[in-house]
Amino acid sequence: MKANYYDYIVVGSGIAGLYIALLAMKRGSVLILTKGSIDDCNTKYAQGGIAVAMGKDDSPELHFKDTIAAGAGLSDAEAVRILTAEAADCIADLIRFGVPFDTLNGEITLTREAAHSVSRVMHAGGDATGEHIEVTLSRQVRAAPIKVLENCLASEVLVQKGRVIGVRALDCNTGSVDEYRCQFLILATGGAGRLFKYTSNSDVVTGDGIALAYEAGAEISDIEFFQFHPTVLRLPGVAPFLISEAVRGEGGILRNVEGHRFMPDYTAKAELATRDIVARSIVYEMKKTHSDRVFLDVTHLPSRLVTTRFPHIYRFCRNHGLDIIKGLIPVAPAAHYLMGGVKVNSWGETSIPGLFAAGETACTGVHGANRLASNSLLESVVFSKRIVQRTEMTTPPRHGKKRSGKTISCCLPEREALPKMPPLNLPNLQSLMWDKVGIIRSGKSLKEAAGILATWESCLPQPGDRPSYELSNLVLCARLVTETALLREESRGAHFRTDFPRTSPEWQRHIVLRKNAIK
Repeated sequence: MKANYYDYIVVGSGIAGLYIALLAMKRGSVLILTKGSIDDCNTKYAQGGIAVAMGKDDSPELHFKDTIAAGAGLSDAEAVRILTAEAADCIADLIRFGVPFDTLNGEITLTREAAHSVSRVMHAGGDATGEHIEVTLSRQVRAAPIKVLENCLASEVLVQKGRVIGVRALDCNTGSVDEYRCQFLILATGGAGRLFKYTSNSDVVTGDGIALAYEAGAEISDIEFFQFHPTVLRLPGVAPFLISEAVRGEGGILRNVEGHRFMPDYTAKAELATRDIVARSIVYEMKKTHSDRVFLDVTHLPSRLVTTRFPHIYRFCRNHGLDIIKGLIPVAPAAHYLMGGVKVNSWGETSIPGLFAAGETACTGVHGANRLASNSLLESVVFSKRIVQRTEMTTPPRHGKKRSGKTISCCLPEREALPKMPPLNLPNLQSLMWDKVGIIRSGKSLKEAAGILATWESCLPQPGDRPSYELSNLVLCARLVTETALLREESRGAHFRTDFPRTSPEWQRHIVLRKNAIK
């Protein structure tokens, strides 16, 4: 094996990874490892935008309050303060890099999304914000003195004497394995949306960074909280396609197959309720009407508003035979965003010195049990910038070593192997997670899934290529999600159990998992 040294190694090429690389290159050598091309990531699928308090009727304090309210009692106050207070500086960075946020008469335009008190969501290209950010940052990286290794999958975090020293990686083209050494290793591989049969996520989102961190001995927190987006296009033969929450923010109405507007039957906030409430309401309505979909209606909105505010959605639907100006949009919930992940402090540090996590891979404590819409891209840049700032410090900061809040620390339990099992493959894993560990859970379904997953994990062969590594990572992440969901005997935010349908004050705490053996 050959060894190469860099000051910074970034695993992943979404907004968090690219942004960190661009900031870090001024302070040392940078290597980006990405298992596909530099443009293969989940950032470009983010339609809604970035939330930032910059309107005349807005303030960081109001943004703070909305974020805390959405988090259902588990958001870390210090992290949310940092998010809302440092947002403007990071947005200025993106503008400096060339991200073309939408403007009107020289001012950045803002829109409103569910659970926000005011309009505070910036967007680019109408409903193509993530794509514009990704393209802009990847262009900057390609032109910068940053080493990028594409088709290179990180397979192991290297730890020596309790500190990260580098990463082992598989060349997906040749099958060779190389070691890359570094002072700082940042995991920014995204979430784990491919765990589920229906997801808005890219095919590359397979929980790689979370699995790498767990196997290295880092802590994993709040991973039972998986957010399901309420409105994902449901058309026969068409891959799931996100219909932005901003569509409801602009006045879109949800109707069942009988044409009835049903959201006011469930909550006074109707279509502007938090995502978990809207998603569960849709599930109940689909069961009630014996259908696999509901409909989003924008036919009453001005056609110019629909085509200019949501050009990407309009074109996609039109290309698949659906004119949303004249007809209803068939939608259903799908897995969208993981609130939990690798536990980090307010500087992005994990429990292993030298190892950082950013973006959806990380659990900063901002989102709590239920993410506020359009806070994810903001979280990625705010805490990514703090990672680079932390690496510049010669002495530890006064604050940020530990997150506040009560925790339960545990490891994955051992379970007896089941005698009869469905074969392990990606479709079976995704169906199991969708059916047993999805939007509406129960102790019975979670126990069944836990037994199957533990048996599958015990039978996994040593991975040797990208598909087998991804499947192995997904099985581990599935176990982490399922076991914590089983342990949390309440309903809170995105985690809902029929056998414990109420929120319990006793469970206003975080579940933290850590592997027994630490290398």
